[in-house]
Amino acid sequence: MSRCCSIFTVFVDIYRCYGTIPIMDTIAGKLISLVRSKGLVRPNDLASMGIPRIFLTRAVHRGQLEKIGRGMYCLPNRQVSAHVTLAEVARRVPKGVICLLSALRFHGLTTQAPFSVWLAIDNKASAPRFDYPPLRIVRFSGAALSEGIEEYIVDGVAVRVTSVAKTVVDCFQYRNKIGLDVALEALHEAWREKRMTSDEIWRHTKICRMTNVMRPYLESLA
Repeated sequence: MSRCCSIFTVFVDIYRCYGTIPIMDTIAGKLISLVRSKGLVRPNDLASMGIPRIFLTRAVHRGQLEKIGRGMYCLPNRQVSAHVTLAEVARRVPKGVICLLSALRFHGLTTQAPFSVWLAIDNKASAPRFDYPPLRIVRFSGAALSEGIEEYIVDGVAVRVTSVAKTVVDCFQYRNKIGLDVALEALHEAWREKRMTSDEIWRHTKICRMTNVMRPYLESLA
């Protein structure tokens, strides 16, 4: 059976289940409202609304939705920010936290544009797998994963990002991966622009056990 015939058969089954075209249009309307409120949706998001997944395919064929990646849908021609890839990652990995170079870029503390999205996940969490956007995974645990996390709305999606102070400390902790020069630039820029307080950064050095490493650099600022 061809793909078109398969889709037609599913539509017939839906029609038999829901009875009338107006009811089907009502369900389609619920789907569009859901996408509008969330910014991006995945098939798993439909279950709580009682919307069959085939309505995603139907909406794409009708031009009401656009498929932007495997299992990711949005409104067509939507306005997006420079941080749209962070929103896409956040929808796929809601418990993840944007960190390191991606957080620096988000906070405007670096001119670098990382090719991959840097994402922190729990030590025991399974690594997410998808083709796009590309990821660089780091693993945090305990307070290092829960403290210093801020939530922003990016293109209609709630995105969790490490705070400025937390990001700077993380950069020193992962200086072997991103470079000490990047960590020092972030520290000086954040301090010069008064994006963090002395208390905030000392607090995170203790949480991340980076006090001894960062003490000489922080004392030089004072």
